[in-house]
Amino acid sequence: MNFIINIGVSALIFVLFLVLRCIASPKAKLHPDNKKLKNKSRLYFWGMIISAWYFTACLINEIQGGLKGIHVEVELFSPRCNVLGISFSQSNIILFVISAVIVILCILFRVFVFPKFTHEPKGIQNVAELMVEATDNFVKDAMGGHAMGDLPAYMLTVALFMIGSALSELFGQRPPTADLIVTFSMGLSTFFLINYYGLKKKGLMGRIKTLASPSPVIFPMKILSDVAIPVSLACRLFGNMLGGMIVMHLLTSSLGGYSIGLSALAGLYFNLFHPLIQTYIFITLSLTFIYEAVE
Repeated sequence: MNFIINIGVSALIFVLFLVLRCIASPKAKLHPDNKKLKNKSRLYFWGMIISAWYFTACLINEIQGGLKGIHVEVELFSPRCNVLGISFSQSNIILFVISAVIVILCILFRVFVFPKFTHEPKGIQNVAELMVEATDNFVKDAMGGHAMGDLPAYMLTVALFMIGSALSELFGQRPPTADLIVTFSMGLSTFFLINYYGLKKKGLMGRIKTLASPSPVIFPMKILSDVAIPVSLACRLFGNMLGGMIVMHLLTSSLGGYSIGLSALAGLYFNLFHPLIQTYIFITLSLTFIYEAVE
């Protein structure tokens, strides 16, 4: 009974605002300087939007069987699934898909876009050059002018990977960066780069002297500090991405059909803006630790 009342009332309100909007809109166009008429027209428009949202939410909520309360299950690791009799982590499958998409886009870019590059960049070429230049400058500033090698290309790849992982949640999948094994693997990659560039810049003895500076007494603590870096990076990224995923699940679970529209707005933050922040933090911290090893 409540469902019929809610649907009927929201439909009547929508029709009422629609009629009022049709009456006010022509008047507002005839008198463009009349702010009162413009405000009324906007008010009727938003009244239509809200009543249409409530109508749709009530309908979806009824189809889903009403509000079922909050029910969220969280796992530290991604669930496993069988493919051709072989057990894979769901994160691995999503990672393969993301990697395949990035590789295919790069191949298409190289085959169809790169040959058309000109001295005066425009369109896609302009966007690509700006992205590469911004990455080079960012890494150069973070490294204090030290030789970078392929470091900018690696950091750009990490950024694309993390953004692709976050976007996978828009398709109803758990983002790989919300899997502790994945984030720990990324932390180990940073740990490898720290020692690689440290040894490349200073050599083995120079690296040992750096770890033993200013006194050999702190050498074991420096070792523990370096070992803690991948753990710190992994847990920070994992916790933030998992937290965003939990908030989205809580929103949809608690509101049911009424989350329509609201979950999309929240998704703009937790699936776009928030991952971009985490990408920036991860790359910045990685570059900071590498710079400490080579300075």
